[in-house]
Amino acid sequence: MHALTQTPLTPAPLTPQTTSAFRKETVMPVMPVMSKPSLRRTLTALSGVAAALALSVPAAGALTSGPTSGPTSGSTSGTTTATPAAHGQDAFRGRTDAAVRKSLKALVKEDGFPGALASLSDPGGRARNYTAGVGNLKTGAKVPTDGQVRIASNTKMFTATVVLQLVGEGRIDLDAPIETYLPGLVRGDGIDGHDITVRQLLQHTSGLADYDEEVVKDYLTKQQHRYFEPRELVEFGLGKKALFAPGSGWSYSNTNYVLAGLLVQKVTGRPVGEEITHRIIEPLGLRHTYWPGVGDQTIKGRHPHGYFATAPDTPYTDVTEQDPSAGWAAGGLIGTPSDLNRFLTALLDGKLLEPEQLKEMKTTVDAPDLDTVGDGHYGLGLATFKLSCGGYAWTHGGNAPGYTTRNAVTEDGRAATIAVTALPTTLPAAEHIEAALDTALCTR
Repeated sequence: MHALTQTPLTPAPLTPQTTSAFRKETVMPVMPVMSKPSLRRTLTALSGVAAALALSVPAAGALTSGPTSGPTSGSTSGTTTATPAAHGQDAFRGRTDAAVRKSLKALVKEDGFPGALASLSDPGGRARNYTAGVGNLKTGAKVPTDGQVRIASNTKMFTATVVLQLVGEGRIDLDAPIETYLPGLVRGDGIDGHDITVRQLLQHTSGLADYDEEVVKDYLTKQQHRYFEPRELVEFGLGKKALFAPGSGWSYSNTNYVLAGLLVQKVTGRPVGEEITHRIIEPLGLRHTYWPGVGDQTIKGRHPHGYFATAPDTPYTDVTEQDPSAGWAAGGLIGTPSDLNRFLTALLDGKLLEPEQLKEMKTTVDAPDLDTVGDGHYGLGLATFKLSCGGYAWTHGGNAPGYTTRNAVTEDGRAATIAVTALPTTLPAAEHIEAALDTALCTR
């Protein structure tokens, strides 16, 4: 159904700096996944910065477990529940249902996440939602079924899709320099917009550094409620020396996607959030996914609270309300796990892009340190996830303070999204989130 095509790079030596795809994942508001070396560096450097990951897909029903062992500032229920979505009463009985319940229960009880959620759908579109833990540590309220979370870097899939739609309309050339569209903007030490193409921005092969450190310094005291202008984020990234010559390496950088958002705005003359809404969210009927307005720090619909801890066994701080501008076109969207499944399934089924543009999106390069599983590849806003049952699924994922999402769709159309309501503060916890995604897709 969705074959993997790979295009080799002309590689420069890839250092930990140039290959750390999700390198400060526990502290970066908008990045997708952490590699083992990346997370180790992050956990070592966490000191005064914290963040939380959350994904929500609750349910009703009950399977009791013991209390959580992680940091808490209130009691965390070990209950896991599963709720069939509409027309999905018989979709996930047996081994899959039991395995997903068990994995979510472990994320709460053993890894200490306040809440965990999952949404699964089969090739026929039948769906089931699951939850574990609690949605509010203070009140003990349940995690709302298929609740809204900050989907963070999953936003990159939406931004890349809009750019590729504009390519299909003849308004953007993938292999044109970004200088063509944003003249004079992309400049810095070893950086020149004449040498960086639109494709390289979407593929993370531009060599532009990430701006993550600038938006997580003193997060709880200074950054949580701060508003950032998109060009301010770009300036942070361009203020650092280029990591490598364009096209000669791979390194995950949110700077690339803020530039992609500015590109969309320049070409269309409209806000990038409006383009994402009109071109993707509304046509697909993603009723619980939206682009937050300027200054909107809340989550509008039913949602679990998101929490932030600086280290294992330290108290959680509620960071549900925060300014999402640090993510913008790289990570600003809010949505539900089931909406993420619907979006990714529709994208790969060709409902958003013409075949030529979808093929470009799925043409990948090696992406060292992409995730904790290994052997990752990255296309244009779309990545691969190696499955224990063989082959790859298409994925992205996202982390924001308070929320983390891991999601993927298999070749035969099975889709799953896993979410937890705090960022992992240990490597095993990060690995267990991805293992839960693998369990949801591979257990039958």
